[in-house]
Parts: sequence; structure tokens; C-alpha cells
Amino acid sequence: MPDPRTEPRSPLQLVKALGEEAIFEAGDRVRVSTRYPVGHYRVPIYIRGKEGVIELVIEPTAVNNEEEGFGRNAGMKRHYYRVAILLRDLWPQYAGSAHDNLRIEVFETWLEKV
Repeated sequence: MPDPRTEPRSPLQLVKALGEEAIFEAGDRVRVSTRYPVGHYRVPIYIRGKEGVIELVIEPTAVNNEEEGFGRNAGMKRHYYRVAILLRDLWPQYAGSAHDNLRIEVFETWLEKV
């Protein structure tokens, strides 16, 4: 029978809580959700429904400031992401370079994988 005092220990397996693990990574294609909730929300209407690419996962996690502003958050933390959206996708008459884009930080709950 092995002696527990001399047996090598296995490393602890940490389990992250909901929101601690980023669900997107740099390079992922995403779409900004199209919702029109009542009240003040921090996702501009002109980017809703638009597709973009995750450029950066912003660390550390943060509270959902939209929900927090209404007193409904209870401390839930998730990630913000820097999303690059082509300007021609935002404004069809855009006359600049086809590679010009808007970079904007969007909270995780507003993004869906394409």
C-alpha cells in the first residue's frame, strides 16, 4: 500500500466561475447583438447587428456597468472585448480605405460568435 506521506501530489484543479474565463479570443469573428432595451445602455445603436473581429480580451473582468447602473448586477463579472468593425460596414458611403475600422470596447453579453 502506498504511503500518502511520500506519494507525489497532483496539482490542484482550479475551476473558474462563470465569467472568469473569456468566451472569445483575439481573431474571433463576432456580431454585436441587436437589442433595444429600455433605458441607458452603452452599446451604440449604429454598431448593433454589425460584425467585427475581436482584437483584444480586456483583463481583468469587470462588472456589467449597464446592469450595475440599474442596481441589478449583484457583482457578476465578465469580460470586455475590443472589437474592430470595418467603417464601410457601418456607413456604406464611407469613402476612405477599405481597411479603416472602428475599435470599440463591448461587454461580453452583447456579443455572439459568427
